[in-house]
Amino acid sequence: MDRAHRRSTHGRVPRRGPAVLAAMVVVTACLVAAVAHACTRAVYLGPEGQIVTGRSMDWQEDMRTNLWLFPRGMKRDGGLGRGSLEWTSQYGSVVASVYEGATADGMNEKGLVANILYLAESEYPAADDPRPVVSVCAWTQYALDRFASVEEAVAELRKEAFRVVPVMTPNGRPGMVHLSLSDATGDSAIVEYVGGKAVIHHGRQYQVMTNSPLFEQQIALDRYWREIGGTVMLPGTNRAADRFARASFYINACRQSSDPREAVADVFSVMRNVGVPRGITTPDKPNISSTIWRTVADQKQRVYYFESTFSPSVVWVKFADLDFGPSSGVRKLQLDGEPDRAGNQTGGFRPAEPFQFLRPR
Repeated sequence: MDRAHRRSTHGRVPRRGPAVLAAMVVVTACLVAAVAHACTRAVYLGPEGQIVTGRSMDWQEDMRTNLWLFPRGMKRDGGLGRGSLEWTSQYGSVVASVYEGATADGMNEKGLVANILYLAESEYPAADDPRPVVSVCAWTQYALDRFASVEEAVAELRKEAFRVVPVMTPNGRPGMVHLSLSDATGDSAIVEYVGGKAVIHHGRQYQVMTNSPLFEQQIALDRYWREIGGTVMLPGTNRAADRFARASFYINACRQSSDPREAVADVFSVMRNVGVPRGITTPDKPNISSTIWRTVADQKQRVYYFESTFSPSVVWVKFADLDFGPSSGVRKLQLDGEPDRAGNQTGGFRPAEPFQFLRPR
């Protein structure tokens, strides 16, 4: 935990230096923009390499999420027909689908975790850009299929050899997202499209991602709250900037343990803290929505946990007991419509045809 988190203020708000005053300007400028689709991602950097990534999915409606197992050696493309980027999966993965048309979250067999979260400010390349295309619905899967580490992913993504294309969700909401990556070493990257260009923040310090505003502004907001100190005051609304501040404080302030059971429990507790209760939704804003599910990925033990807020139980799958070989086939763990599933579901996957990525209408 850094000094800003540990600093004792004895009940007083510390004097604000130039950096904090600058952050306050950002706070004022971004109050409206900070209300955004309320997903959160946080990385736990435990002792002895106990790395765990948690994320929450907040949305206006059930997204019919299931878990899928994709093997190595799958022939893939960007999901947009002619002109799509093509690749072959180098690593197997377990992913959480949404609308049976997008990979929203997942972990591959090397411990790389990828998540997409809503970002209203996303500005993707122009439609007449001649580069190969990848649907936002396939972006997460591309990373999981291709890369073993964040460093490797960042090196390739910086080349901008393809362009990402937004896709409307089935309920008519714009598919505007940014991508977070973390790996088994604790390294992280945040990838956003700003002015049609990929902007990448790479480093172990980038543990938290939420939604609006852009990540550079989120960092400034977080500096402000770190200066105040989380034991004195933390913002409590479901706005993205407030959830960023809470997740950033709690993911480091909670117990830091090398015990995987304790570490996973710690991350679940942080993700529940930044969740939005069921039934809270603003009709015109997908940004203010209830938490519908959470995932926690133990990147050291390679165990992937899933918790639906409609279910009383957590389910998990252990990678050590899964076959990711090229001939093993695609398999699906049916969660949609089965809220009573609980516990270790590693053996619950069944052969299935892979879902097709959503396309622009």
